[in-house]
Amino acid sequence: MNTILIADHHPVVSEGIGNIIRMNPALEIIGKVTNGNELFRFLSRQVPTVLILELDLPEIHGINAIRTLKKEYPELRILIFSYHAEEMYALSAIKAGASGYISKTTDPKTLESAIYQVARGGIYLNKKITEKLNTGMSKGKSLITKFKKLSTREIEVLNLISAGKRNKDIAETLQINEKTVSTYKTRLLKKLNVDNVADLITRSRLLEINPST
Repeated sequence: MNTILIADHHPVVSEGIGNIIRMNPALEIIGKVTNGNELFRFLSRQVPTVLILELDLPEIHGINAIRTLKKEYPELRILIFSYHAEEMYALSAIKAGASGYISKTTDPKTLESAIYQVARGGIYLNKKITEKLNTGMSKGKSLITKFKKLSTREIEVLNLISAGKRNKDIAETLQINEKTVSTYKTRLLKKLNVDNVADLITRSRLLEINPST
């Protein structure tokens, strides 16, 4: 039996997840928490197979929380369930240690499949993201492979570059100096095998999902 802990500060969301997987004999909800303190108290007593985690859970910071959780409970499988755009945060979450990322706008069947896939030890990412990352790339050289090799900070910088932010804005947002931003840009150009920032933005935006498709 795969046990599930839901960490979300919206009761209606927790109830909805419960209703979706209640009839699945392979999944059992063993608890629901609404903030970071409750989450760590629960885990000190019992570690579930899968933690369904809201990225904006009160009292903890989503991406940093993933790192902390995986350090303290390496066997824990984390599925991020959030309103935040998958194309902006999914790879950061995976890099930090999550086993999957799924939008709260998804349909119930897909959510159930994602939970089960993560519970079995798999990685769940939106198919559209995976397909767009892999388009035209040979095995072992796919964009998803390249992006997974980036550090969480590099992905954060890349997301801000793609959003059109200047070095000064990026530095202020991430609380680093502009020289450090330039260093990250140089690393990104090399790691993603592009020659200039324009190409870097183009490569980055292959992550974007067209809502009409």
